[in-house]
Amino acid sequence: MNYSIPYGRQHITQDDIDAVVETLRSPYLTQGPKIKEFEEAFAKYVDSRYAVAVNNATAGLHLAAKALNVQPGHRYIVTPMTFASSANCIRFCGGDVEFCDIDPQTYLMDLAKLRTMLESHPNGYYQGVVVVDFAGYPHDIKALRLLCDEFGLRIIEDACHAPGAYVVDEKGEKQMSGSGRLADVSVFSFHPVKHIATGEGGMVVTDNPEIYERVALYRTHGITKDPTRLNKNDGGWYYEMQQLGFNYRLTDIQAALGVSQLRRAPQGLERRQEIARRYDKAFEGHPAIKTPWRAENVYHAFHLYVIQVPDRRGLYDFLRANGIYAQIHYVPLHTMPYYKELNDQEGQLPVVEEYYKHCISLPMYPSLTDDEQGYVIEKVLEFVK
Repeated sequence: MNYSIPYGRQHITQDDIDAVVETLRSPYLTQGPKIKEFEEAFAKYVDSRYAVAVNNATAGLHLAAKALNVQPGHRYIVTPMTFASSANCIRFCGGDVEFCDIDPQTYLMDLAKLRTMLESHPNGYYQGVVVVDFAGYPHDIKALRLLCDEFGLRIIEDACHAPGAYVVDEKGEKQMSGSGRLADVSVFSFHPVKHIATGEGGMVVTDNPEIYERVALYRTHGITKDPTRLNKNDGGWYYEMQQLGFNYRLTDIQAALGVSQLRRAPQGLERRQEIARRYDKAFEGHPAIKTPWRAENVYHAFHLYVIQVPDRRGLYDFLRANGIYAQIHYVPLHTMPYYKELNDQEGQLPVVEEYYKHCISLPMYPSLTDDEQGYVIEKVLEFVK
């Protein structure tokens, strides 16, 4: 059999199609009731008070930074193991970015190294951090919050990889990835390869009502029709532009798809767990394969299943030659020409640079069949042997 297996893929069902068609036949294609329905359902799913749907997660990160009043002269510390948007959102607002190395087990920002960075400068030198729940592994957000409170920092949590992930704290309570309860603001993505797909799309969540209001205002041109917020009111048609905002809205068509996808998100998560367990068992004890780290108190959402091997380029090329389109996540952001020109930290972050030499993301998505996964495992083992 000839296989063509991507590293990630959306899963669209007849229920999804019916939900979209129903909205196409409704009076609203945008700015209608499906937006609110999706926002409320998603906020409940991640245990947050407020959620604002946006056209993509990059826009959501930009709105998060704007809502925290990031401005020229502000410095934010960002993980280098992420897509460009996690740092770009600070630059969009004129802020400066410095990168903190990652933990060699979790691949998340190393909080010990973060503390060292913070202690090397006077309080007030840094204004915040952008952390990423990389591959679906959630941050210990309580520990991060305590550290950031000690130094007066704001937290933007990029939870795009990890809806449904959580850490069980010392009280036995689930701290959900991206809930916005301990981070100031969190952002999710609904790109097709993510857990929930709307084509393009994102969600900004927070427990802070002021941040929620700012994000909601900035999302729609900075314009409001809310009678309680108007400076004057000429009538039912009247609106005011109160801030310089953006058109970062999601459509009702996409929201309808999101609502439908969200209904089966728990089943998708469980399927990802099954796939991860099968990879774990297949590669267990193999000296040439490092599998993802697990901790007993962490529920990993497995957006990605990342292994490390001695000859990453060789394995990448071998898999592609056999119809398996594995991917690399990510080229460390501090090595990109744009960020090197601003603040050259290449060579100063040894853990992430070593990780990048060996990492490769294997196919991971709920509709991956057992036969397809078996073929992936067979080819990985064939190469490393």
